[in-house]
Amino acid sequence: MVPADQGGGVMRADVLAEEIDGLDEALAAVDAFDEALASGLLRPQPAQAAGLAALAGALAGSPLAGKVAEAAEKAAAGAAGEDHFVALAAGRTALLGSVHDALAARVAEATGRSAAEPSAPEPGAQQAANVLVAARSWLSDLARRGWRGMDHEVVAGAAPVVAAMLPDPALRRLAALLDGFADELAACCPGAALERVPARRWGDLWSRALLLTPPGAAGAPAGARATGRLLPLGVDLHEHATAVQAQVHAVFEPADGSTALLVRASVSAPKPETVVGAGLWQLLRPHMSLLAAAGEGRCMDVTGMPLTAEGDLVWDDACARPGEPADAFSTARVALPAAANPATAPLDRHPARIAVPVFVEGYAIVQDEERGLVLGFAGGELPVDTDRIPVAGPLAPEAVAKSAACIGLLRWDAGAFRLQPLAVESVVRKKPVALHAGAWAGGTTDKAGAKAEKAATDAAAALRERAGRLLRK
Repeated sequence: MVPADQGGGVMRADVLAEEIDGLDEALAAVDAFDEALASGLLRPQPAQAAGLAALAGALAGSPLAGKVAEAAEKAAAGAAGEDHFVALAAGRTALLGSVHDALAARVAEATGRSAAEPSAPEPGAQQAANVLVAARSWLSDLARRGWRGMDHEVVAGAAPVVAAMLPDPALRRLAALLDGFADELAACCPGAALERVPARRWGDLWSRALLLTPPGAAGAPAGARATGRLLPLGVDLHEHATAVQAQVHAVFEPADGSTALLVRASVSAPKPETVVGAGLWQLLRPHMSLLAAAGEGRCMDVTGMPLTAEGDLVWDDACARPGEPADAFSTARVALPAAANPATAPLDRHPARIAVPVFVEGYAIVQDEERGLVLGFAGGELPVDTDRIPVAGPLAPEAVAKSAACIGLLRWDAGAFRLQPLAVESVVRKKPVALHAGAWAGGTTDKAGAKAEKAATDAAAALRERAGRLLRK
């Protein structure tokens, strides 16, 4: 591992492998509660009561201890009200937040970079209380039925709530969450027929939605306006059957000379299921000039770009213009170690949210039968999450296996830290050659990429033509 003060993004691999006191116990308490929630809290059985007690016990001594203990007792008796479900959701979220904080502290120790302190959120805008009450009522009904007891009738109860929320901009965050959650549940109905329940995921969605229902809960810390230079590190692509999102990770150097900051800029678009691979960039490219800059290896000069307290740029092409060439590996070696990590909002404190840009080099490649590709260092090992490498770019696991340096996102998954590659550098004929996951974001002359782009263009044209025929009818 390259020391942070010598240009590295990760200082000690051995730190990442060390056990964290209390982490397993905290996750076990969350799992116990999730299993109780999966079976439903209308008529709890002794096993469910034990799961509720485990959550309350894990929070003993915390500011939430009294409310969670009372809520767990009421839920175990089958007499929980909506306020009790909110308290249980808050306790579960706080417990996962403590796991996040412990992992983030471990990452800060390994990288030598600490995160900024979160700002206090401003009060949320006045919202229609009756709509929030309706959302809380539906989520409480879900908790009583449980994932194994849900059916289409109870899931459909979200539809009028979402319809009432969508016209209000202040409620769209919760509306989008409820809409997606309900669609996912509907696709799995009836719950009694499920072979496996995604208890952690649905518990996360249920808790987050419930904690957004109290009035003012959607408030966020005041943001700022960013003026300076943006140096892209890499592009993380997220693909769903009907949607796609690209998230550019970058180092922002303020024009006033203050401390550089790690930031993100995201763009999303709906997509047809037939558009896959490199064709996804066609859907995203028109909405964000930063993608072209990242693909071409250029920086961006931004002026007055909105920046949230959590380090997310609210991208506006009118506030940006292309800058000079900027090699991502030079940025990783020189600018990344001095950049500060952004703060994490209270409701976003979750292990799954950890995605920290790092730079590593000087490693040996190890092929492990259980863990797959592993980067070996003198002080430890770091598994590579090759499943997260998108097919919409030239980067492939084979390239990672031949690399000498890597820019990636440090994540925590399945009980261990893993590295998601964003770009790798290898030496070919004594010259460094780089491959980036987002190399095709701005367009490509690569044969495979051009072929995929053409296929996507043809598919999109055919869909537009069919849609036009339907509209004419």
